[in-house]
Amino acid sequence: MIEKSRLWPGSHAGPKRHDTLDVALVIPLQGPAGIFGPSCECCALLAAEEVNAESGVLGKELRLVLVDGGAPPEQVANDIDALICAGMIDAVAGWHISAVREVVAPRIGGRVPYVYTALYEGGERSPGVFLTGETPNRQLRPTLEWFASELGIRRWTIVGDDYVWPRSTARAARRYLAELGGVVCDEIYVPLGTEDFEETLSRVAISGCEAVLMLLIGNDAVTFNRAFSSAGLDRDHVRFSSLIEENVLLATGPENTRGLMTSAGYFEDLPTASGLDFAAAYGRRFGSQAPVLNSLGESCYEGVRMLTELLRRAGALDVERIQAVAEGLEYESPRGTVQVRNRHLNQRVFLAAADGLQWDVLQQLY
Repeated sequence: MIEKSRLWPGSHAGPKRHDTLDVALVIPLQGPAGIFGPSCECCALLAAEEVNAESGVLGKELRLVLVDGGAPPEQVANDIDALICAGMIDAVAGWHISAVREVVAPRIGGRVPYVYTALYEGGERSPGVFLTGETPNRQLRPTLEWFASELGIRRWTIVGDDYVWPRSTARAARRYLAELGGVVCDEIYVPLGTEDFEETLSRVAISGCEAVLMLLIGNDAVTFNRAFSSAGLDRDHVRFSSLIEENVLLATGPENTRGLMTSAGYFEDLPTASGLDFAAAYGRRFGSQAPVLNSLGESCYEGVRMLTELLRRAGALDVERIQAVAEGLEYESPRGTVQVRNRHLNQRVFLAAADGLQWDVLQQLY
């Protein structure tokens, strides 16, 4: 079940019980990333219900306490800290941007396990933090190699939101392109929540690039995609984003998805047995009007399952014990067989191209 955190406006958390294992589910409920929130919540709830149907974890019922990860990072960190200090949560999991993780991780300080499910820039080493998301070396590097070898594309302009993930990923992109004989023609950053991309598109048009690397979040990506097509730039330029999924695709509209590509560890349309089983379970639980299934929502399912498998292997909530036994942990998920390596999830990554409002999965990259 999901309990609403008392620290989330308009809601409250139920009292902590000795027979429950309470996990703060930190997902965006507002801001540019708020578009992902409903899918994240449903997928995490499905995972929790499955865990509880398997007799729970450590002999306890797993409960989710919803915390708004779309609030300012310091507020999110304060909320999590208050829940830990009050003894109301035993762990933290969820999808939220790196600007939030960078404040939340040190505030938790290894007191409880923290499973971060978003793709991110890499390099997180805080105690007790485990990561299920894709990183640039496994997602962006092989993508740029594919564009260079298959399409001859080596000239890129980067457009990103102005915070740690886009800027760090852009630095990695410059390194990868240098290895490929490529070049970054221009690098443009905009504030989160930007609604006017006219100046940005003018720079893209004169940059001499062949493709645009989009490092924009949620509604920012939607607004950019619509403006990009309206300006006619989709006729001669490819767009690639490592963070774009079915919600953004639907909001962008089929007329604005020409030449739009992405890569991820999971796609709803990926015809694997594990993926199809997950989609069927999601459909049975939430019905035809459910939030669209996508890689970001699935990552929250992944986070709850990863946390469960870590706790079962450790046999305890102790962070040092969990870290000591985590290496090599292997289990089945909607992404297939996955394995924990250096506190990250070792997984396959696939390249896909937009076909109207669906993703056409082209091939496995990693």
